[in-house]
Amino acid sequence: MGGPTGIQIRRKHPDKALNVLAIRAIDKPGRYADGNGLYLKVDSSGAKRWELRTVVRGKRCDIGLGGLKAVTLAEAREQARKYRAMARNDEDPLAEKRLARKVVPTFRVAAETVHKAHAKAWKNAKHGDQWINTLKTYAYPAFGDRRIDQIDTPEILKALSPIWLTKQETARRVRQRIGTVLDWAKAAGFRSGNNPVEEISKALPRQSERKGHHAAIPYAEVPAFVRGLAGADVATIPDLAFEFLILTAARTGEVLEARWEEIDLDQAAWTIPAGRMKAGREHRVPMAPRCIELLARAKQLAAGSAFIFPGRSGKKPMSNMVLLMAMRRLKSPFTVHGFRSAFRDWASERTNFAREICEAALAHIVKDKTEAAYRRGDLFEKRRELMDTWAAFVASANADIVPLRRIG
Repeated sequence: MGGPTGIQIRRKHPDKALNVLAIRAIDKPGRYADGNGLYLKVDSSGAKRWELRTVVRGKRCDIGLGGLKAVTLAEAREQARKYRAMARNDEDPLAEKRLARKVVPTFRVAAETVHKAHAKAWKNAKHGDQWINTLKTYAYPAFGDRRIDQIDTPEILKALSPIWLTKQETARRVRQRIGTVLDWAKAAGFRSGNNPVEEISKALPRQSERKGHHAAIPYAEVPAFVRGLAGADVATIPDLAFEFLILTAARTGEVLEARWEEIDLDQAAWTIPAGRMKAGREHRVPMAPRCIELLARAKQLAAGSAFIFPGRSGKKPMSNMVLLMAMRRLKSPFTVHGFRSAFRDWASERTNFAREICEAALAHIVKDKTEAAYRRGDLFEKRRELMDTWAAFVASANADIVPLRRIG
């Protein structure tokens, strides 16, 4: 078989066909097979170098492993074995090579880069300062000057363990913010694999139940909570209502008293009348596709009721105590209202959506007259993009979510 530029490829199929003496005797240009995709490539100049031919994510790749003078046969075989294993696991060996050539930042540099990138998304300057200051206080002493690709569970435990039980809310926020920085590092090509923050709770003691005002679930835990809701064999009205509440970031009363007449399926919009809104103004909520699925199931379960999520009689809305019981069933120490705070924290820390869009999604009153004048519309289409992104986040960590089962 002819190779590129007419160079003849000399194939030897048996595994580990080459040896030191054979390599030394090779003096003609070509590609000489060692087996399993490893080749010794000889140029017309006589230079010899190693090359691995493999398939990465469905595409053939030729990966250079270095010259013969720098890389021995045994080293080339070991490197080829490592890269083949990565390819089988759907990892990209070339990404690792690119990473090795990059100047990898420390956690401190990465955190400050993320902080600057999100400057316009903070609620205010004070919130932005709090975000970076918690990392300066608790994360930097543990691993601030460590390369971002060298941070794993032990380093994060070192930062969180001293405050996990004594400063619970602060510890949760530090954990979220460390996760945000590590996610950025992966997106920027400085890390690969899973974010160690996602598994850190398994190595930490369980925090005591809090009795604070509107205790907010950390947004990183919301996908797992929704997976718990959807894990039942049969979908129930409370489970549907709870997931709908989370995906719309609406208040409890707004969801429980929702009526079918408020839903526009063609526009994928839910219009809450002024009388049920805290601000006393009508509020339109863009609904993600998952919300439409929830409504379709609710329609089957609540046939004949004017309420989307009715109580047992069907004549009155479901009691908010039912949602509290669901929280207890899942052994969650947080409040129902706290999911709105989780949404706001996520929007602020994990997205670049403007502050006014995030505030509009929560139907918050704009107290600043200048901002109120600027925001004359309801930013509906921009909010739709935000809510679709939120729904994707909620589903991202639970791709194995149990689909709602058909009835009848």
